[in-house]
Amino acid sequence: MKLFFPNIPGKSLTVVVIDYAPGGDSPPHENANSTFIYAHVVSGAIESQVKDGPKRVYQAGEGFFGEPGALHRVSRNASKTETAKLLAMFFVDTGGEALTHPPG
Repeated sequence: MKLFFPNIPGKSLTVVVIDYAPGGDSPPHENANSTFIYAHVVSGAIESQVKDGPKRVYQAGEGFFGEPGALHRVSRNASKTETAKLLAMFFVDTGGEALTHPPG
């Protein structure tokens, strides 16, 4: 879903739901340089590592922010037996680059 802000020209919000199967993950990726992200764990537990920071497990009900250009080294379901769901909200420049891209 993409929303536009009439009172903030040039900015929009894209909301994505990411379903992780047991043991599922996303490949390492970087946020677009114009993108601020807020991620909220809807169910299960998500393990995340941003840049060279520590790995952290976020439980259902917890959330975290991603800065523009941040490298997400680890994004995965922390459980091998239960599913997990993450709601990611991308605050972006309208018509800008892709939300994320491979590192480098």
